[in-house]
Amino acid sequence: MTKDITRQIEVAIASQSFGSQPPSLYEPIRYIMALGGKRMRPLLTCLAYTLYKKDVQRIIPFAVAVEAFHNFTLLHDDIMDKAPLRRGKPTVHEKWNVNTAILSGDVMLVKVYDMLLELPADQLKEALTLFNRTAAEVCEGQQWDMEFETRPRVTEAQYISMIRLKTAVLLGFSLELGALLARAPKADRKALYDFGVNIGIGFQLKDDLLDVFADQNKFGKQVGGDIIANKKTFLLIKALEKAKGKDKTALARWLKAKTFDKRKKVAAITALYEKLNIRQTTERKIQHYFDKGFAALKLLSAPKKAQALAAFAKEIAARQK
Repeated sequence: MTKDITRQIEVAIASQSFGSQPPSLYEPIRYIMALGGKRMRPLLTCLAYTLYKKDVQRIIPFAVAVEAFHNFTLLHDDIMDKAPLRRGKPTVHEKWNVNTAILSGDVMLVKVYDMLLELPADQLKEALTLFNRTAAEVCEGQQWDMEFETRPRVTEAQYISMIRLKTAVLLGFSLELGALLARAPKADRKALYDFGVNIGIGFQLKDDLLDVFADQNKFGKQVGGDIIANKKTFLLIKALEKAKGKDKTALARWLKAKTFDKRKKVAAITALYEKLNIRQTTERKIQHYFDKGFAALKLLSAPKKAQALAAFAKEIAARQK
């Protein structure tokens, strides 16, 4: 089922022009949308819908709108993070320039609203209300993420709250939108939202882990980027908690360094993470949130129908890129 839905999503994305003139404004949108990725969010929208209805092709355009919004956030996030790669290819601001990337992102968000305006009239207001709340939360999460880079201390609770906003709520919205469009019971919509938020937190924690320990050839992004940027990821937060003596001094020195060899910094901090068992600590936390997500699925009115969702979540938990 998931392969067929993903194929339909890809066909719908390829058929979207978004706009034509000037080409330099719209080509970056087509470029980032064509880079692929897991298409996790539109797939979750469709899978939630299929728990209640069979005509999934009806909501493909709205699932694509969710994917377009996600890619809009990536386009702007890459500028803020000064990221050179996205899915193994140059980021939009690297391939074009920062100003073009900002404007392309802006019009991309406008196009998302155009797509959502085609929702059924009796569901439009509720869907847009949920979307607007989610979009604001994603921006709040990104702002916290940037502020955490210069804070001397960030707690685990603060970090989890940040990634819930920046990453997880969009997964929750994706699922709830599918359930809303299928006119599912409100209790089911909440259970699916909670499922999405919890696997979203687990997904981001896994992303943090892969940023340090992934195979560069598989990951598609710059390995060690979070270390270079002093991002207060779960791994760094736990390392700061656990490090003692010489390890604590070495970690502090690297975090304070203004000029450094990027490869040496990544290698040194990765070695500290290994010594402090940060990988194992992070893997346990990832499993905790995926377990919470699976527990939410059991609250659905027909939990046995959610096998495809559960299988997809397990794939996410096991991913290596």
